[in-house]
Amino acid sequence: MGKLLAVLTAATVAAGVCANAQAQQKLVVAGYGGSFEDIMRKDIFPPFAKQHGVELDYVAGNSTNTVARLQAQKSNQQIDVAIIDDGPMYQAIALGFCAPIQGLPANDLYGTARYKDDKAVAIGIVATGIMYNKKVFEERKWAPPTSWKDLKDPKYKKQLVVPPLNNTYGLHALVEYAREGGGGEKNIDPGFKTFKDEIGPNVLVYEPSPGKMTELFSSGQAAIAVWGSGRVKAFADTGFPVGFVYPREGAYALLSSVCPVAKANANPLAQAFVNYLVSPPVQEKLASAYGYGPVNKLAKVADDPRVPLPIGKRADALIVIDWDTVNQNREDWNKRWTREIER
Repeated sequence: MGKLLAVLTAATVAAGVCANAQAQQKLVVAGYGGSFEDIMRKDIFPPFAKQHGVELDYVAGNSTNTVARLQAQKSNQQIDVAIIDDGPMYQAIALGFCAPIQGLPANDLYGTARYKDDKAVAIGIVATGIMYNKKVFEERKWAPPTSWKDLKDPKYKKQLVVPPLNNTYGLHALVEYAREGGGGEKNIDPGFKTFKDEIGPNVLVYEPSPGKMTELFSSGQAAIAVWGSGRVKAFADTGFPVGFVYPREGAYALLSSVCPVAKANANPLAQAFVNYLVSPPVQEKLASAYGYGPVNKLAKVADDPRVPLPIGKRADALIVIDWDTVNQNREDWNKRWTREIER
């Protein structure tokens, strides 16, 4: 009986080890949808999958969705690697969802890319600015926008698209108008007032979906929008006549960031994948295919004549918002936004 039990135990352990080995051959990555997902699946995943003999699963969603998933799976995390915008990433770190990154090539990375205790790292710099349809502007003999103030112009009535406040692009716009009105992150009231009185009447829709945003432009319903340089570049790559402007008051910095999810028995390939994302070849690919400003100094990147990339002086001049203040207030702001702006 003892011998049989020992054999059964050994078989169970062996089965467990085997199952564990199989389980480790899958890596679940959560990140943005739309053109970003296409690039990840087509260009970024295959070399890593081949090198490590791993299957990569992709869970698409915006940053807020991904943080919500991490919270919902708290006791049993399914996600191995999370790609999230900087604001929600600060929340994910505060909630204990991110493990420190091991082996980061610190000397090769720009300081802006680093997070405290290396619990996350930026994989790309995006500028939040103004996108417009060049063809429509030329046909109507409109000058290209140059300022955040231009979005108040009544000629854009029901042709402006702004992502909602739970999206970083929308948040940047609110902070900009708060600053313009003498406030800022610590006094957001002037931003709400400007949206209600001057921006709102021009807004066709507060749209969070990248696919829907490009659809609104393609169908001719929208002519101007607040959006990110990476998204605009991907749209321009489809052949659409779209332009992107760094407003004279300043464009805002959005750091697309990544962290290995903190969990028991974490797959070591999660760490390897995070380091892979900041390597020069991947950084170059994300710049050329998605318009990210690189975070690795060794990445060689050419500018794009259609959509100026956030590199060099443009990257240096980007405005970084006070995320600590924003995250303390964001839930209240979101409720207020739903009540006052997106009624």
